[in-house]
Amino acid sequence: MNEYLQSIIDRDPAARSKLSVILTYPGVKAVFFYKIANFFSLAKFHLVAKIISQIVRFLTGIEIHPAAKIGKNLFIDHGMGVVIGETSDIRDNVTIYHNVTLGGISPSINSDQQRNSKRHPTIMSNTVIGSGAQILGPIIVGKNSKIGSNAVVTNDVPENAVMVGIPARNIGVSTEEFKPYAVTEETKKEKR
Repeated sequence: MNEYLQSIIDRDPAARSKLSVILTYPGVKAVFFYKIANFFSLAKFHLVAKIISQIVRFLTGIEIHPAAKIGKNLFIDHGMGVVIGETSDIRDNVTIYHNVTLGGISPSINSDQQRNSKRHPTIMSNTVIGSGAQILGPIIVGKNSKIGSNAVVTNDVPENAVMVGIPARNIGVSTEEFKPYAVTEETKKEKR
């Protein structure tokens, strides 16, 4: 828990203390209750797991499916409107801003054929996903990537990529260091 809270303080200049992060960050609450819901999901108490996730959604505005896989130190900043689908796989030290969707594609078409199959993205370690980004389908976002605000990603993303636009395209190379909001002055210059 201490490592998790410190990872948030390291990534959020507005974080004043670990206590304030625990008490006032909806993303921290959502991840905490996701762990409980995930426990029930793994134990095959699917209804209990879904009820927990829906209560947390009501309280925080963040919907994490209980069956999603989440690594250590996920930071959901602000959080309102974040949706993480059932077969999403999020690795370590990922940062997600508000209104992000890790979703499937065409869920109403051939629903029976899509059950028990990978429908949502895999987000590799140290990725930053900007506000409003939509990452759709069973794709892989490579480690250390930055997904710009409002980008729509429907294809695999290589490691260290900076993705922007609709549809998203790679505009540069990302460094391993954390960059809030995914796009910086450096990457904006590369685009020009």
